[in-house]
Amino acid sequence: MLCIAVILSALAYGTVHYWSLALFELGACSIVLLWAVDAWRSRTFRISSSLLQIPLVGLLLLGVVQLLPIRSAGDGGGLSTVSSLSIDPYSTRLALVQIVALLIYFAAALAFIDSPKRLRLIVRTLIVFGFMLALLGIIQYFTSPNKIYWLKDMPQSEPFGPFYNRHHFAGYMELLIALPLGLVLSGAIERDKQLLYIFAALLIGGALIMTGSRGGLISLMAEAVFIIAFTRFKRADSAPSEKKSSRVRSALTRVGLALALVIVMVGGAVLFGGEAALSRMLGTVNSSDPSTGRAHFWGVTLQIIKHQPLIGSGLGSFGLAYTRYDTRNGETRLEQAHNDYLQTMSDAGMVGAGLGLVFIIVLFRSGFARRETRDTFRQGVAIGALAGCFGVLVHSFFDFTLHTTANALLFLILAALATLDGRVEKVSRPRRRRRRRQLTKQPAVPKISERSAVS
Repeated sequence: MLCIAVILSALAYGTVHYWSLALFELGACSIVLLWAVDAWRSRTFRISSSLLQIPLVGLLLLGVVQLLPIRSAGDGGGLSTVSSLSIDPYSTRLALVQIVALLIYFAAALAFIDSPKRLRLIVRTLIVFGFMLALLGIIQYFTSPNKIYWLKDMPQSEPFGPFYNRHHFAGYMELLIALPLGLVLSGAIERDKQLLYIFAALLIGGALIMTGSRGGLISLMAEAVFIIAFTRFKRADSAPSEKKSSRVRSALTRVGLALALVIVMVGGAVLFGGEAALSRMLGTVNSSDPSTGRAHFWGVTLQIIKHQPLIGSGLGSFGLAYTRYDTRNGETRLEQAHNDYLQTMSDAGMVGAGLGLVFIIVLFRSGFARRETRDTFRQGVAIGALAGCFGVLVHSFFDFTLHTTANALLFLILAALATLDGRVEKVSRPRRRRRRRQLTKQPAVPKISERSAVS
């Protein structure tokens, strides 16, 4: 169900329509039902003790508080009415339902990805799906760039692949490319399979660059730096005098591999996509294009934060709050702040910002702790998943990729993969030692006396 949810949420236009959100939430309900059946049959209710779930629960409680009718508002005629703390209760309710569904998928991933076999299954599913999705996006870019699935015309947007917004497709590729890169650079893949993973990473990266997203390119560079800095190679035992030289060689190898991959991806995008693939990356930030004129958007968002500093204006209420503080008299209709951090403070105030900070700290602290294992596949998954999360967090400074349901789900799945406990680790134990232990536990053979021997 987790694999199906990840795939369908991306193919259904990123799950931004009400019908796709309904299917997404029905999938969460089916997981709850299957979870209950599993608990009844096994007589055990499986739940993870990961601290990453606490900030999401706290965000739910904050949304419930925002819906409480404890604020009075006058209508100008001397009468006062009681309204909720959220200025847009309807959008806050929808946001709460969506967060509940995401929390169910996240908790299920933490609880049921509980073996090396399941870990490898979902990781390979994500890599293969990322390869196919990137191939779909590239083919669609050349054959029908203004249509989704060659059928749905999008004259007022710039789609890429199944996503309405090319920046969101770039964010999705950022999450997916980190897994094959982390596995290859950590030495977790056999040599005869490395070319397959490298080719998948090159195609995913090429699709990302061809979107023309500047935030996507910056995030790709950030991921490469992250993997170079924190990937640990398997080294053979060497003398103390050779340790320093081996570290230098390992560092140079990582830098060379990462730079080679980035150069090949950029060169391939320019070769096949032409100048249009990179022309937007050289434009100005404050143009008349609503997707790039972010300075005004951020200034208005800061005014919203200034007037609602503690708990914000309400989850999902940014579109309505923006109209009250916009100095351009509604010239531009804006639903998102194009900065996930500012919008979190606008919608949830300092309380929501604190919950988000706790989530990020626990994520990277737990992820780096899980990296300390002898299972090389587990090491590669941990560093790759963390790199993907890091890249999207960098992209969130320039866009709102995590407000797309498909991106948010994949981000939480990677967070789960990075912080899973030791049940998913496959540590090989030497057989000789176990055999020796068994031999030492065997009873000694009784000695035969001289008389019994003579008789």
